[in-house]
Amino acid sequence: MRTLTVPLVDRAYEIHIGRDLLSRPECLASQLARHASVAVVTNTTVAPLYLPTLRQTLAVCDRRALEIVLPDGEAYKNWQTLNQVFDALLEAHCERETLLLALGGGVIGDTAGFAAACYQRGMPFLQLPTTLLAQVDSSVGGKTAINHPLGKNMIGAFYQPQGVLADIATLDTLPDRELSAGLAEVIKYGLIRDADFLDWLEISLPGLRARNATLLEEAVYRACCHKAEIVAADEREKGERALLNLGHTFGHAIETELGYGVWLHGEAVAAGTVMAARLSARLGWLAGAEVARVEALFTAAGLPVRGPKLGETRYLGRMRHDKKVQAGKLRLVLLKTLGKAVVRDAPETEVIAAAIRESCAG
Repeated sequence: MRTLTVPLVDRAYEIHIGRDLLSRPECLASQLARHASVAVVTNTTVAPLYLPTLRQTLAVCDRRALEIVLPDGEAYKNWQTLNQVFDALLEAHCERETLLLALGGGVIGDTAGFAAACYQRGMPFLQLPTTLLAQVDSSVGGKTAINHPLGKNMIGAFYQPQGVLADIATLDTLPDRELSAGLAEVIKYGLIRDADFLDWLEISLPGLRARNATLLEEAVYRACCHKAEIVAADEREKGERALLNLGHTFGHAIETELGYGVWLHGEAVAAGTVMAARLSARLGWLAGAEVARVEALFTAAGLPVRGPKLGETRYLGRMRHDKKVQAGKLRLVLLKTLGKAVVRDAPETEVIAAAIRESCAG
């Protein structure tokens, strides 16, 4: 097991990364010892796979959890599903110090985390991510949210977990499409701040897609190191943390316009990042060969590099609901070079539209 710390001044917590961690009582014992009751939030896909293991581990620690099983999918990341969590907690008379365990992918982590932030004005929770995307990104940093028909993740809170337990063994059962979606967020870290990591990924992507355990653990560890550093420097996304949204403004437009769940988040981010790269090239920052390298990385990860042909008007309409809009002005994360991203005011609409058209062609 490898461990690193998210070094927030008064809320530091640890990320544990390794194989079969869900079956190791010592990984949960210190957290459980501080709480008399436990609740688990998971979904209908993850529950049959990993809830029995977690149940046995909790039993060794002399704990029995309230089990809240939600429907699976991005389409259920909404108020109705969130209320199912609140209903279950209230009916079971859970208290403010009940420990909430979020067992699942990004949707479960975001939903359970938002529930934890709201229930009795805040209850402790642990992230137990079971997808690659959740392990390398959404479980770390305290962003919790649900979707709104007009925009993705528009209703939520910054609320840090007590810790993260990333069990690499859970990736064994992850569908290939979900694994590739997670690789989009891994590639992102290289593009925004670590050119050497990009070099490593170009060599390692075939092994990652083949689920080489050593490579997966290394990818999760390196990605989490980057995420921990960024969150510690800018917890509430006032500056550097916004760089983590590379490709997301375009990608969220795809997800919202098509309907949540039609494209996976990582698929939309991949296509959105290519749009950002093409826009960066139009601004004179990236060479054509660098844009081609970005596309090659996502292609090697099994991800789309062309966005759906929605028309630039529909893209731009959705993008105006982005959380980075300030004083009515859209701001975008773009690439100065591979390994260095910046946040800047969006250029003229026609320049963005041209990059979108180019990225959706073919």
